[in-house]
Amino acid sequence: MSAKAEAAARPTEGKTAANRWPPPIKFIIGNEACERFSYYGIRSILALYISKVLFQGLPEGEGKDKATEIIHLFIFANYFTPLLGAWLSDKLWGRYHTIFYVSLIYCVGNLTLALGVGSVWGLYIGLGLVALGSGGIKPCVSAFCGDQFTAEQSGLLQKAYGLFYWSINFGSFFSFLVIPWLKDDWGYRIAFGVPGLLMLIATLIFWLGRKQYTRFPAPGDAGWYRKVLFAAGMAALFYAAMVTKRQLVDHGLLPGGWATVAGLAVFFVPVAVISAVGTRRLHRRLASNREKQIGGFMVVTWYALTRFFTRKPGQRFWDTAREKFIEASVNAAATVPPILSVFAPLCIFWALFDQTTSTWVMQGSKMVAVKVLGGFEIGAEQMQSMNPALVMILVPLMLWVYPRFEKLTGIRVSPLRRMGAGLVLGALAYVVVGLLQTRVDRGVKLSVLWQTLPYFMLTTGEVLLSTTGLEFAFTQAAAELKSTIMSFWLLTVAFGNLMVPLITRFKAWLIHTGEGEADSASVNSSTFYLYAGLTLGVAIIFMLIAMRYKERQLELTSGQRG
Repeated sequence: MSAKAEAAARPTEGKTAANRWPPPIKFIIGNEACERFSYYGIRSILALYISKVLFQGLPEGEGKDKATEIIHLFIFANYFTPLLGAWLSDKLWGRYHTIFYVSLIYCVGNLTLALGVGSVWGLYIGLGLVALGSGGIKPCVSAFCGDQFTAEQSGLLQKAYGLFYWSINFGSFFSFLVIPWLKDDWGYRIAFGVPGLLMLIATLIFWLGRKQYTRFPAPGDAGWYRKVLFAAGMAALFYAAMVTKRQLVDHGLLPGGWATVAGLAVFFVPVAVISAVGTRRLHRRLASNREKQIGGFMVVTWYALTRFFTRKPGQRFWDTAREKFIEASVNAAATVPPILSVFAPLCIFWALFDQTTSTWVMQGSKMVAVKVLGGFEIGAEQMQSMNPALVMILVPLMLWVYPRFEKLTGIRVSPLRRMGAGLVLGALAYVVVGLLQTRVDRGVKLSVLWQTLPYFMLTTGEVLLSTTGLEFAFTQAAAELKSTIMSFWLLTVAFGNLMVPLITRFKAWLIHTGEGEADSASVNSSTFYLYAGLTLGVAIIFMLIAMRYKERQLELTSGQRG
């Protein structure tokens, strides 16, 4: 029985049902807490593992920059693969099956990391599988959480996403504390193994709720296996391109830069050819079918793009798509560009935020650790727990503050205003980080607790921006594109993290770094100030975009129970 049918069968419970949490939410929240323990447990020990164990032969400054690049490329992959997860979810398997199957890949990645300790390839393969698993389920879990609510329960959504985000930080808080301690006492193999065990538990918790979930089945496709094989072929082609690049460099046939271009060409030229052929076939198929088609965002948008210069006089961008696709598909696709215009400036925030597991850890490693009750030591790695601890306090606090602030000032605390304020706080946090780095570079022995101030500022910005972004992505997306929009929201994190290695490389070239810790391009006060300045500039741009955006009303539809 669908959720709507169940609600209609209980007319006397309207008000009670509207204020009651859907029963399967406990499985989703439990799964999220354990999965985030696993993910952040891995991240908590990467910075020093890469810079001081795997690449200990490099000069210290280069080791730090190497760790920064690997960590942020790993995070980039984690937030880029949601495109694949969203496609699998919306077009083939549905959200439930996508989450379950991809979680199994996630578990294999954890196992690879634990067994491959001390090996660079063990690190790369393990992180690759974890990125595929973690990224694949990301757009599905957050959207699946929203699926459990009926239209009558829409008033609980803000609290639900607040609790969802709180559970993320509950899991990550303990992982940031426990995993570094395990590493110190038992070594890296156990430290990477425990997150794997938690991911296995997360998958089991999610599976236990299978009979209670409200599900939205994917439309399905008779040729699904061809698409899966195509995706696998593209992955194999990419791997071949990277191997080709490495071989060319190792044998001195091409310099690194040209080898990169050649390797990318091996990948992108076939993709361009396949895309051209696919576009031609798409137009032929649509032309041969007189009835209008149902299409997803990518298909509708691609069709409109390829017909843009041949459209009839007076036709707008989406009008050509209306000739071949039903009105609902085109209208849904048309809602995406305005949402993306809001998302795009937010990338810079994640370039700041995710450095708490890279440059901030390496800054803290040069500060003085402190002892706490029981003799436990809080050092650079354990300080990462400051963020989730603050989030667990600030999320409920902000939910209490928002309505009271609105009542007191008469100013609506809209999602866009919250996200703009989050950007500004992130920039100010990096001013403080830069000041701390200046003193560390001068040899001043500062307590690692000095990082508490920028952690508080950045975390407040995160709560204002990130929990709000999840809410914004779900409420502004058309019903049939919710997973897709969630994946685009996660892409802001991906591209933000891609900025970090690019800026690091640029700074390394700019200052002509030599050997020694002071020559790190990533752990550098001027680099921190650069991030602060960029973010303040982007915040101004974001505010101008936000002023022109028109918010949509929430769309909720019924799914199938069980």
